[in-house]
Amino acid sequence: MCATNKTGFSNEKYLTMQSEQIKARIAQFGGKLYLEFGGKLFDDYHASRVLPGFEPDSKIRMLQQLKDDAEIVITINAEDIQANKTRGDLGITYDNDVLRLIDTFREMGLYVGGVVLTRFNEQPQANAFYKLLEKRGVKCYRHYTIKGYPSDIPYIVSEEGLGKNEYIETTHSLVVITAPGPGSGKMATCLSQLYHDYKRGIAAGYAKFETFPVWNLPLNHPVNLAYEAATADLNDVNMIDPLHYDAYGEVAVNYNRDVEIFPVLNTIFEKIQGSSPYKSPTDMGVNMAGNCIFDDEACRDASKREIIRRYFQASADAFRGKGSDTQVEKIKLLMNQVGITPEYLAAVPEALEREAETGAPAGAMVLPDGRIVTGKTSSTLGAASALLLNALKSLGNIDKETHLISAHVLEPICNLKTEYLMNKNPRLHTDEILIALTISALSSDVAKKAKEQLKNLRGSDAHFTVILSAEDEKILKKLGINVSYEPKYENGKLYH
Repeated sequence: MCATNKTGFSNEKYLTMQSEQIKARIAQFGGKLYLEFGGKLFDDYHASRVLPGFEPDSKIRMLQQLKDDAEIVITINAEDIQANKTRGDLGITYDNDVLRLIDTFREMGLYVGGVVLTRFNEQPQANAFYKLLEKRGVKCYRHYTIKGYPSDIPYIVSEEGLGKNEYIETTHSLVVITAPGPGSGKMATCLSQLYHDYKRGIAAGYAKFETFPVWNLPLNHPVNLAYEAATADLNDVNMIDPLHYDAYGEVAVNYNRDVEIFPVLNTIFEKIQGSSPYKSPTDMGVNMAGNCIFDDEACRDASKREIIRRYFQASADAFRGKGSDTQVEKIKLLMNQVGITPEYLAAVPEALEREAETGAPAGAMVLPDGRIVTGKTSSTLGAASALLLNALKSLGNIDKETHLISAHVLEPICNLKTEYLMNKNPRLHTDEILIALTISALSSDVAKKAKEQLKNLRGSDAHFTVILSAEDEKILKKLGINVSYEPKYENGKLYH
């Protein structure tokens, strides 16, 4: 059994090449670059899963290398503020995420130049957020909905179009445009700045930083197909960039939305600056990730496992009414394309077999060294809690029959849940188990040894035969465990 954490990507090479590429692009445009940042600036766990060796904070570390030259501008759609749009991974609204992002960037020593409220139309909650930012000393700018965007180019590139937007006063050569989520108006903000800079006689350019799809990997490479699986809800499709091939005779991979919008974008560049610096959407990109893969097979394997995890996630979302069967079918086609079934994820058959043996929900985990452990549901432990304890025992070479948590710690917690908190189910969730283990570690060397193994769980694959509680899933993911589960609940209740 091969280890699940075999690396195939050089993070240090990536940091070096990426910063050099961005510096070269700044120089190309005479010392000023608006860089549209797609995806997540930090906590990019998708990239770290499909490119083993890629650190989740790689992009922000790369920017820290350029911090003397860089400032960050955050865009947020005013309509999203009004609708209280929420980030699914964090459970917070987009406007609160903007505040979180500002705090995080400042803690990392990066300068935040301001916040742009795009598609602004005096929405009450957007107005309130604007005033809040001003009170907190954050520069805030308003950009408006442009009639006919992006097709009515004469109107867009006019004083009534881009010219109506408030000009962002920037002070650095690299201006990174980022956002809490998609549809926040990053590209339109970059175009607005180019328009205003050109009027002021300031030489400036635009580039795009998207990690996926990786332009210099084959179209059907599992790394690129994993991106399609991750964006199945957006209906993104990877494709060969026909404009790049026509211009250079070189095959490059992009995705449908960028290819479709490029002719319009190219005309806007020409209208603003007199000529376009680019011949294809691939030209606009600065991504060096494909150059930093040193073990292609490791990245292929990791990406195949990610596609399966996305399949289970989409299936569970559809089952819960939060997604569509269309997304599930699309990911099934991607699985067929790379020749895999759910059983390719080694934890899947092991978990199902354990459930068949016990007649109750179960889980299995492939540890980073390739060993597989299982966990079953009991009167005091759910499958996730049992699996977590068994994984710690295995990593610490502790006998399977050893009780890590003493009864005098476990029983009072179960009693608290049922007698005082009125829970019908006494079984402990993973967060409760970790607290109990920590208490036991004060008096037990074995429990202490098990607790010390928590850091070694990162990179493990875990699969469960039922949908996990939100708390269990959150805790396991915080420990760096990749989680998937079957699209069914433990019981037939309608409310969960």
